[in-house]
Amino acid sequence: MKKKVVIWLMGLFYMIAGVNHFINPDFYLPLIPDYLPSKNFINLSSGFFEVILGLGVLFFLTRKIASIGIIILLFLFIPAHIHFIQIGSCIKDGLCVPEIVAWARLIIIHPLLIYWAYFVSKN
Repeated sequence: MKKKVVIWLMGLFYMIAGVNHFINPDFYLPLIPDYLPSKNFINLSSGFFEVILGLGVLFFLTRKIASIGIIILLFLFIPAHIHFIQIGSCIKDGLCVPEIVAWARLIIIHPLLIYWAYFVSKN
């Protein structure tokens, strides 16, 4: 796949995911661990940064810094993945998956997303 397509897919992926934080906050709020303050602020700022960084990936001049920002965000999201596993990979009236899926998301998909951002950062 051409790198330009990979870059555009990544940009769109994060912009859509970011907008979803504003459209569907009830999906994300239960995924934020209780020990973190201001869940609404965390959710909205996550969405904001996903949109901005996804957009930034599309432009050569901002691609590297946006990709690094995405990598940082992905590391910041790790506690949410761990929290989801700790609560049994199921949120009442929300996301419910087999525990193996939650683990795969943390140890396989999440590192692949980090690698994707690293790959895109290499202009």
